[in-house]
Amino acid sequence: MEKTLIFGHQKPDTDAVTAAIVLSYLKNQLGENTEPRVLGDINKETKFVLNHFGFEIPKYLNDVRLQIKDVDYINDCFLHETDSIFKGYNYMNETKIGTIPVISENKDYLGAVSMKDVAGNLISGNLGQINTSYDNLLEALQAEEILRFDKEITGEIIVPSYRSTTFKELIKIDENSVLIVGDRHSIIEYAVNNKASIIILTNNVEMKPEHLEIARKNKVDVIRTKYDGITTANLVVLSNYIKDKVKKEEIIAVNENDSLYDVLELANKKKFSNYPVLDNNGKCLGIFKANISDNKHPKKVILVDHNEKEQSVIGLDEAEIVEIVDHHKIGNIGTSMPINFRNMPLGCTETILYLMYKENNVDIPKDIAGLMLSGIISDTLLLSSPTTTETDKKALKDLARIAEVDYEKYGMEMFKAGSSIEGMSINEVIHIDFKNFIIDNQKLGIGQISTMSTEEIMSKQDEFIETLNDIARNEDYTAVALFVTDILKNGSYVLFNEDSKEVFSGSFNVENIEEAHFFDGLVSRKKQMVPKIMNYLDNK
Repeated sequence: MEKTLIFGHQKPDTDAVTAAIVLSYLKNQLGENTEPRVLGDINKETKFVLNHFGFEIPKYLNDVRLQIKDVDYINDCFLHETDSIFKGYNYMNETKIGTIPVISENKDYLGAVSMKDVAGNLISGNLGQINTSYDNLLEALQAEEILRFDKEITGEIIVPSYRSTTFKELIKIDENSVLIVGDRHSIIEYAVNNKASIIILTNNVEMKPEHLEIARKNKVDVIRTKYDGITTANLVVLSNYIKDKVKKEEIIAVNENDSLYDVLELANKKKFSNYPVLDNNGKCLGIFKANISDNKHPKKVILVDHNEKEQSVIGLDEAEIVEIVDHHKIGNIGTSMPINFRNMPLGCTETILYLMYKENNVDIPKDIAGLMLSGIISDTLLLSSPTTTETDKKALKDLARIAEVDYEKYGMEMFKAGSSIEGMSINEVIHIDFKNFIIDNQKLGIGQISTMSTEEIMSKQDEFIETLNDIARNEDYTAVALFVTDILKNGSYVLFNEDSKEVFSGSFNVENIEEAHFFDGLVSRKKQMVPKIMNYLDNK
């Protein structure tokens, strides 16, 4: 069953991370195959939560772009280095593929060989030498095994054209000789006595018993074919190892994890049709044909705690969104088909998931309940946020019972663990929980940090403002701000880039607003901060 990836937004907070884990557990209990992921580094609060309830940090997900492995490329399409040119030629004809990868015994990619290379071997190759195996000769010549002593066959090809006496005078036969011969028994006798490497009998000729006995004694390999001398000579050349015709530098190989569209762009420039597909260890998996790239299998994804493209994973347009569970305003994500979209005006995504567990009659384990209550505590600031609903309160109390947690005491420990900024840069603090919004083609960036010790941040007010100015200028923001939410005072200070002073004065109806202005009761970015700013920019 194909795996579905579940993840929150790019700046993963406690609700986004725990919701991905919690929903993945629910889906898997219902018989689906899902895996939670994160889109970035998690903050200290979330690390505390995962550690407290015994969970590993979900794997990082860089993007969900279509990759070569998401396309029906031709699996296991390759030749082994010990295969013959003859086999390679037939394989190309069967598959209708003009360039075939060649691999080692361990499936390491060695290069590729083309129909052009095979044709070139018949015209300009070394037609007098052989480097192959006994089995390759049998296959190419459709031959019969008479005597076998060697696995590998190498040497100089000899096809007698002189009379026997002249041949013996002019031609030296030794252990490096590959003799192609018909019923010329005196030459056969000469060859077995001189320990030829192999004797290839044409036209189904039989050796005399006495010559066969000498061949056996001197360990001379012997095979017999139905073909005549000329045909046999041509096929013997084709029995050579394919590895001797391999090219690597001229052939472009791709990795199974490469972006499909990057490879298609490369194919458009290079005009090659076939590309060997490798894994991260250099093993060959098959071959990608640029003209079959329409057979795509997009990654299946479920979004939690967000539904805006700007906040989601890279390449979302190339994935198949199968479900969204969120408690924010409906954003700009569209789908090509109807999906399950659970969007409710609650204080936390985890509260929605709590309802989904109940609806599906799935028991909530103790550790999962711990994650769920942590998400609710984080997003509702321990039920003090104006986004808090009676449903959130009921869910939190029930989850605390299941998890056997004093949620008020635990919540303060969680906030304390998450609010420390020790060792963090100014830029890192701003981006702990930072979200982008597009309002009438204007870019808005709002960061928020909830803390029990606002002095740590306010003592560096000038440095924060300078960094906000740099972010706004370098990243083309109309307004960018950091709201410092004091958990104990239930309000927030605001720091903003200097050019956006008018925006924040107008948004919050504060004439000539100053940096670090304190708003009593302002704690929710979703319900209080962003709506006011959006309303101002929409009506400006």
